[in-house]
Amino acid sequence: MQHSLPTLDQFRADMLAAGYDEVLERPWAPGTEVDTHTHPFEASAIVVQGKMWLTVGEGAAQRLLPGDRFHLQANEPHSERYGPDGATYWVARRT
Repeated sequence: MQHSLPTLDQFRADMLAAGYDEVLERPWAPGTEVDTHTHPFEASAIVVQGKMWLTVGEGAAQRLLPGDRFHLQANEPHSERYGPDGATYWVARRT
């Protein structure tokens, strides 16, 4: 289900107010695949361009489009795959 997009400034203000440490824009090249990995931080993100698939743990791949959000706990195993036009998301990180 697609949702309306905030501006980057709105997203940043909301996430910093919610206690996140930083907000980054993450562009990914077309067809990029990132094998299963973890991060030492919690992440809350919104896709703003393109298409991606996120697989968390042993779950099924979830297709994400602009306006879709995802959340990962620190050290949660996941993998990523980006569509033929690449994708960009904004991500808030909290250590």
